[in-house]
This record gives sequence, C-alpha cells and structure tokens, in this order.
Amino acid sequence: MSIRHGLLALLDQGPRYGYQLRTEFEARTGATWPLNVGQVYTTLSRLERDGLVEAAGEDDEGHQFYAVTDAGRAELRTWFDTPVPRTSPPRDELAIKLAMAVTVPGVDVSAVVQGQRRHSIKALQDYTRLKGRALAGETGPGTVPSEGNDLAWLLVLDQLIFQTEAEIRWLDHCETRLAQQAELQQARAAEAARDGAARKPGRLGRRTRA
Repeated sequence: MSIRHGLLALLDQGPRYGYQLRTEFEARTGATWPLNVGQVYTTLSRLERDGLVEAAGEDDEGHQFYAVTDAGRAELRTWFDTPVPRTSPPRDELAIKLAMAVTVPGVDVSAVVQGQRRHSIKALQDYTRLKGRALAGETGPGTVPSEGNDLAWLLVLDQLIFQTEAEIRWLDHCETRLAQQAELQQARAAEAARDGAARKPGRLGRRTRA
C-alpha cells in the first residue's frame, strides 16, 4: 500500500493538514487500512524532504497545512500511469507460514490450512455482507457520505472479496497437494519395504543327524 502516493492524491485536490489527510484517506478506503497521525506526518516529512510537498501556512488553530508541488504532481501522474509491478510481489504472511510449516518437523500443516480456511471463509462472508450494505446505500466504516467515497469503498470491497476468494481456492489447492504428497510418501515407504524384504537372505533350515 502506497501511503506516500495516497497522500499526494489527496493534496492534489488542495492543501490539507495531517489529521485531515488521515480522515480522508480512511474515508475513501472504508478504513480498511487505518492510519495513525504519526504515520501521516512522517510521510509528509519525507515528501517535503524530496520536494514533492511544501508547507502552506497554518490556520488559526495552529494546524500546519501542506500543498503538493509541481514535482509532486508529476510523481502522482507517474504513479497513476504505471502498472503496479508483479516482479517483486509483496511478502505474503500466509504463503510464508505454509512454506515454513511444510519444512518444520512436528507441524500439522493440514490443521494450519483448515484453520486459515475457516478464518478466510468468515472474512469473505463479512466482506460480502458489507458489500450488500454498500450497494444499499450504507457507507463504509468511518467514511463521509459522498458519491466518490461510496464508489471507492465498493472498489476496495470488490478487491478484498476477489482476493479472499482466490486465497480460499489456493488453500484448497494446498490441501490437495498435501494429500498427494502423503500418498506419494506412503507409496515410497511401501516400495522400500518390499525391496527390503526381497533382498533379505533366506534362512537355512537346520539339518538333523540320523
């Protein structure tokens, strides 16, 4: 998630101070990715350092406003015009967890998969319920009612739904892989046992004297 470019997009519509930026960011995303004011001001400081925003005075209450610069607008347009790269995908905690689970002795990987599937199915139900409410005209959590915010919230919900559906399909695939691997290991063990039995020398019977 690019907080940096999200703030530039908001400042492109006019000067704002930190708390305003936090509120508007969360309003447009349904508070799916909540920000704290510290994150906002840290990002603003970096943007100012890079020449993408500049201080734009204070109001009577002492709020420091920031405005986007020409360089900031150019950066924002480049962000909008450039596809999000897939060559370096973001780290996925679930994928890392399962990759580690299958290599660590004593971990019940099937239980990990099943527990995650239950959680993901519940999340999918929650997202679908929220989408139904959004389509009925209800705004997302923490959002300010407006046509633009409603559409933004719907787009975020659609992405969450599609992503969770894909995650559930992937978990089903992982379970199939685990079952196939278990069958393969059993077959190899059985084959090794048969080979061992075939190579074992036969016992010679004892001769009895007349």
